[in-house]
Amino acid sequence: MLILVTGLAVVLVANAVLLRVGLVPLKRLTRAMTTIDLLRPGPRLPAEGHGEIAELIRTFNTMLDRLETERGFSAARALSVQEAERRRIAQELHDEVGQSLTAVLLGLKRVADDVPAPVRDELLQVREATRSTLDEIRRIARRLRPGVLEELGLISALKALASEIADHADLTVRRRFDKGLPRLDDEVELVIYRVAQEGLTNTLRHARAEHVELMLRATRDGVELCVRDDGRGLDGAAEGAGITGMRERALLIGAQLTVGPVPNSGTEVRLVVPVAKESR
Repeated sequence: MLILVTGLAVVLVANAVLLRVGLVPLKRLTRAMTTIDLLRPGPRLPAEGHGEIAELIRTFNTMLDRLETERGFSAARALSVQEAERRRIAQELHDEVGQSLTAVLLGLKRVADDVPAPVRDELLQVREATRSTLDEIRRIARRLRPGVLEELGLISALKALASEIADHADLTVRRRFDKGLPRLDDEVELVIYRVAQEGLTNTLRHARAEHVELMLRATRDGVELCVRDDGRGLDGAAEGAGITGMRERALLIGAQLTVGPVPNSGTEVRLVVPVAKESR
């Protein structure tokens, strides 16, 4: 009788162990379901387990593939529409508003030449305010549509961006660009530019930094962009629309984006872009 009870206990323990082992893949699946982020694609779960558990994991992996593909297409369409709208608005600011304000400046100059001195001084102040407004509109148009990127290339566009940030803020921008960069597609250059633009803008608006580094270097497999500041850091803040937009852009070109703290203080935005060997 004792032998029978002992054998039954061994069987129960063995079944309990097997049950726990069999449920491990299901626990991994549950964890993946609660932590998955389509903006941070990762490796798929191995289809382990018996019978329906393995089939459930395969179905989950297939669903993730479809969702990531659909999100990629949706993001590509949305960003394409966004860039087209940026170009349209920039063109209207340049052609319509810019030309109108230029005409106002010329008119103010003609009037100022024919009025008494006290009134002339007031008109000159109005003219300077109008000129400043025109310069600001042109600056906004350049940020909306980086014409220098299309005309002179990525490095020139990044230099212009860094200079513009430094000119309009109490911020020192250090630039470092490799000379031997591989050839990049227009879409890749635009993504790199927009990520650099968003990184510098975030530094300017939120970081309270004194210095920021803008680097673009060649790597063994492609290029790497880095925007690093000495500001107050992320402070555990949730990612906003700007960082989300950068992640979506990175996914469009198969790049990897990381945003995190740096030693001592500050924040680093790093974009690693793979480049096919045939495009070098």
